[in-house]
Amino acid sequence: MPPKSPRAWQRMLSGRRLDLLDPTPVDIEIEDIAHGLAFVARWNGQTRGDFAYSVAEHSLLVEDIHGRMYPKAPVKWKLAALLHDAPEYVIGDMISPVKAAVGSGYGELDARLTSAIHIRFGLPAALPKTVKAQIKRADKVSAWMEAVQIAGFSEAEATKFFGRPNAELIEGLEIHLRPPVEVRRDFVSRHEALLQQL
Repeated sequence: MPPKSPRAWQRMLSGRRLDLLDPTPVDIEIEDIAHGLAFVARWNGQTRGDFAYSVAEHSLLVEDIHGRMYPKAPVKWKLAALLHDAPEYVIGDMISPVKAAVGSGYGELDARLTSAIHIRFGLPAALPKTVKAQIKRADKVSAWMEAVQIAGFSEAEATKFFGRPNAELIEGLEIHLRPPVEVRRDFVSRHEALLQQL
């Protein structure tokens, strides 16, 4: 008898069974994404405050920054910015040095999940390179803010790793750590608002 293959699916709170090796758009629900991301801590949880800084909160910030950087961007690219880390609702967040040590396996899982998530919400499976680069720029601005405001970096150290953002771009933006239930609600609400604009 051949050896049994290891289980590669996860049961989501919605009742869906998501196959991590072969994800399909029909098994993806925004509520599952929002719930998972609201409980995944960025910076391996090494941030100041009484709550973890979640990937859901980070995603809301990146979408906001992306909108400031590219105010004329189509709504679908704003949605892509909000969902840029969505696969982490099942595979977690790894800081860059850990990703490098793990190798290509994490990246392959991420790419498969990203494609399924994009298709589920009406985006192209693979984003155009220019759009991906724009979202990455907003992501780096967010990383600089997070590093300085909540992760204990000096501005000089954060600038060395992420580049210093234009002061006008981030004017009025401040990170506030919140309970997961609030972040989850706001993530779903923002997703619904963007879908209504498509």
